[in-house]
Amino acid sequence: MSLQKGGFIVIDYTAKVKETAEVFDTTSEETAKKEHLYKEGEIYEPKLVVIGEGWVLKALDDSLTTMEVAKATSVEIPQEKAFGARDPEKVRRVPLKQLLAKDITPALGMRVEYSGKMATIRAVGAGRVLLDFNPPLAGKTLVYEVTIKEKLETDEQKITALIHRRTPAIEKGKFEFSVKTNVVNVEMPEEAFYLEGIQLAKRGIALDIQRFLPEITAVKFTETFKAEPKKAEPEKTESKKPEKTRTEKKKKVEKQT
Repeated sequence: MSLQKGGFIVIDYTAKVKETAEVFDTTSEETAKKEHLYKEGEIYEPKLVVIGEGWVLKALDDSLTTMEVAKATSVEIPQEKAFGARDPEKVRRVPLKQLLAKDITPALGMRVEYSGKMATIRAVGAGRVLLDFNPPLAGKTLVYEVTIKEKLETDEQKITALIHRRTPAIEKGKFEFSVKTNVVNVEMPEEAFYLEGIQLAKRGIALDIQRFLPEITAVKFTETFKAEPKKAEPEKTESKKPEKTRTEKKKKVEKQT
């Protein structure tokens, strides 16, 4: 099963720095917890990649066509094909009071915004802080352990994956859809109605589908608000007075006579 540019694949990977074996990215929740990378609310699952679209690091993207489905592959990426060499000119000292004025209490390794750029704090001294504006992985050789879990072949598989890519918080497959006369009709699940950023996600889904499936001319979304089922009311029964016994009736007759 050959892989080509434009192919839809789903991958699992763990990425680490070769020199230190430090893991900096992974699709595995178990690995994220083990390596103290886990973030509450983050979605850890195999990732959709359209080969050649730049959805992963370019050097990794370029190597995907040489891989086989279900076979673990190690990809080593030198610094010049990753984040480049470290530039000493991008390291500078700034007054501590400038960070404190922004309610930032500097700590070693912290990422902060300074003058509109992100930097890593490399040292904290008496009244001065050393900021490194190089990318955190600059000067590093990276190693990706990758497994292609699946190659998506059908339009239905691709549409499902494109929808899930934009709405990862919703369980995959919850969005039902149909394709008729080059129009995709998507039924929104109720849990997606109030999802933060759902309008942007819907626009992204529509653009993705029309880009990768050019025969699709329109994408429609339907939101159906269903009424809660009414509770059945208990049947009303007329209360009847208990019938008098034959003895009671006889006593009443005798009393009247």
